[in-house]
Amino acid sequence: MLGQMMHSPLLVSSILRHAAAYHGDTEVVSRTVEGPIHRYTYAELSRRAQKLANALGRLGLENGDRVGTLAWNGYRHMELYYGVSGSGLVCHTINPRLFPEQISYIIAHAGDRILFSDLSFLPILEVLADRLKDLKAVVIMTDEAHMPKSEIVPGLVCYETLIAGESDEYEWPDLDENTASGLCYTSGTTGEPKGVLYSHRSSVLHAMTCALPDVLGLSALDSASPIVPMFHVNAWGVPFAAPMVGAKLVMPGPRLDGASLHELFEQEGVTFTAGVPTVWLALLDWMDSHAQSFTSLKRVAIGGSASPPIMISRFQNKGVMVRHAWGMTETSPIGLAATLKTKHEGLPAEQKLALQAKQGRPLFGMEFCIKGADGEPIARDGKSFGSMLVRGPWVAAGYYNSPISPAHAAEGWFDTGDVVTMDADGFIQIVDRTKDVVKSGGEWISSIELENIAQAHPAIKEAAVVGKPDERWGERPVLIVQLKPEMNFSRQDMVELYTGKIPKWSIPDDVLVVEELPHTATGKLLKTAIREIVVKELQVGSLDEGTAGGDLDRHPAPGRAS
Repeated sequence: MLGQMMHSPLLVSSILRHAAAYHGDTEVVSRTVEGPIHRYTYAELSRRAQKLANALGRLGLENGDRVGTLAWNGYRHMELYYGVSGSGLVCHTINPRLFPEQISYIIAHAGDRILFSDLSFLPILEVLADRLKDLKAVVIMTDEAHMPKSEIVPGLVCYETLIAGESDEYEWPDLDENTASGLCYTSGTTGEPKGVLYSHRSSVLHAMTCALPDVLGLSALDSASPIVPMFHVNAWGVPFAAPMVGAKLVMPGPRLDGASLHELFEQEGVTFTAGVPTVWLALLDWMDSHAQSFTSLKRVAIGGSASPPIMISRFQNKGVMVRHAWGMTETSPIGLAATLKTKHEGLPAEQKLALQAKQGRPLFGMEFCIKGADGEPIARDGKSFGSMLVRGPWVAAGYYNSPISPAHAAEGWFDTGDVVTMDADGFIQIVDRTKDVVKSGGEWISSIELENIAQAHPAIKEAAVVGKPDERWGERPVLIVQLKPEMNFSRQDMVELYTGKIPKWSIPDDVLVVEELPHTATGKLLKTAIREIVVKELQVGSLDEGTAGGDLDRHPAPGRAS
């Protein structure tokens, strides 16, 4: 027997309809590429998204066609999110921080018909000019007053001119909720970037779940500012979740430095924000050096890479609650959130912080399986570790226009490539990425654990750990650090820092001080480039072949706990 409920498909356009109808006067504030702060409302956003949808139809685009974007977080990008997806097209957000060759590959692989770009990225367009000729149009997201001229990319179209003559009345189509709505490519896999094709259903369900109190906790009382880019996994769903609940939306544009973010947060009364650790490190350092505080900010979500416990403490000391979260492009992205339970409230502060620093416990709808080396599920004791697999309604079942990948080898599951532990309450902690764990003497050493310990040292601004080849042990860890101004950090300091916190055999063999650590296009530590630095230093003899840990004959035998 079937239920007698109405069939109402979950569509991205329904979010905007709701926001315009019941939160129509709520502001969307954007710091623009052109400079000024732009303000309008959800009602105006809705009208302009409908004008855009009419313009896309006039240009001859058909259901399922891909529309590329190279854009910062701003109101025109929001219009694309809804005007493109809502009309049955696919909004393909492209990371402008990737290499031009990768961007070119992504545009071609996706089969984009039109490309929309912010003014900032005209140099990228000019580099790619020869590879953009198959596009129907390249649209610059600005007005006529700021419209650039380019002899290298002829025929550029002005965004405001494109939509100016269109009607602001558009009947959003009644699509199947499984229709593709968004496309995002991940560069975190081996080989060429791989496309993850989101559906209307997956995007709406993800946004509804993210708004829950135990996840991002968004409501109509919030002023939400997604600092994580809209070109990176839909800004973690905030552009959908914020209008869904009627929260004010504050977009930072291209200015992500500490001073600019603090100014915007204070000016717009931001209560919630989300971003990667590297952004928050710059903000916190700027605030400390300028003796600044927060007057409105209450919550910050940190993800993209593991947040060092010291960063959580620094925010909490400023009166801001941290929500550590985990996800991937393939999981839309949020799958875990580190929210404490009632029974944890009485724990000492140190134990609470240890839980908050974990990646979190599963959101409803997400199912996790942790398998040991023997392929069997591990004990949920918070100590045993294994490979993490996941499935759920917003997890990619495969990659767009690609053969079956090893990550989808287990039928119905996605292998994240993470090595993790899970406790009885479901709190998951990433020990390492499978490809980043240091395999020494038959044991695994977590680079993340070593990095978190190093990050707490007052002289260290940022830290990374990678393995170096070792004839006896296979691999040994090396610590690479960027120091704060006028600070020093020696090998002896490193040994003292780690002694008593980890087994002696896990202490890195050496420390290397660099001016700056390389990062990926999404702000994560670029371990491949860091390994190259270590290899180069080994070749010139800058790294000691000995061991900082001293008597490594105490290294445990394979399979034996220390």
